[in-house]
Amino acid sequence: MSSPRANWKGHIRFGEVTCPVALYTAASASERISFNILNRKTGNRVRREFIDSETGKLVEHDDQMKGYEIGNGRYVVLEPEEIAAAIPDSDKTLAISAFIPCDEIDDVYFDKPYYLAPQETGEEAFSLLRNAMQEAKVAAIASTVLFRRLRTVLIRPHGSGLVATTLNFDYEVRSANDAFGDMADIGIDTEMLDLASHIIATKKGSYDASKFDDRYDEALAELVKAKFEGKPFKKVASPKASKPSDLLQALRDSAGATRKAANKPKSTNSNTSRKKTAKSDKATATTASSRRKAG
Repeated sequence: MSSPRANWKGHIRFGEVTCPVALYTAASASERISFNILNRKTGNRVRREFIDSETGKLVEHDDQMKGYEIGNGRYVVLEPEEIAAAIPDSDKTLAISAFIPCDEIDDVYFDKPYYLAPQETGEEAFSLLRNAMQEAKVAAIASTVLFRRLRTVLIRPHGSGLVATTLNFDYEVRSANDAFGDMADIGIDTEMLDLASHIIATKKGSYDASKFDDRYDEALAELVKAKFEGKPFKKVASPKASKPSDLLQALRDSAGATRKAANKPKSTNSNTSRKKTAKSDKATATTASSRRKAG
């Protein structure tokens, strides 16, 4: 099996210690089912083209340029070399500016995670940094130019290496008041709160990513399989929201259900079975797609 390809290579520096490192993608959507856009009449795949909004004529690649709209259809035109000149200079160094408690940064600032691993000759210094951060229970704040932009990065110990998460800038994170500002201050009945607390207590656990499925991707695989085999596809009914007048009874029913569930033996095979079925359906969908292209 070939080694993963690094997204970025450079150095990490803390104090006067520097070691060579590389960033690798930690999360990817490449395994999700994807679709092509087809012509409904011919069944042929369509391609995207750039059309002049006024003349309606096709604009070839060499005639395309970037512009920033300043209002009323007026644009500041930017040439490729001008945009390239605006990119910050990069010394390919993740310079650590501070060590902070691991939970100090609000998760809404998290952008995308990458695995940070040492390159050859840098393993000793890398291990020193990782072990020292684990011992002190801290994360590191660093900055560098990544993918043509100056980025702030949160670095944390992760397994035998480090994980580097790019952070959103403050102006990119919207205020919570935009979403919650109009919410009314509602008093909650004591019995309702006690029932909700009981439900929470009976469902306490830990997070295991392998136990959660992408139901949307599985549903798409099942849909493609059903369409390919000429079978009907059963739609999943949407859940109904609890009415305020029914909320107390819904809580009582839920609390009763959790008590019954707590007394039942747990099954360990259902989730594994669903995952095997999903993989089989996805493989069938891929085969179906290949056959259609071959046909």
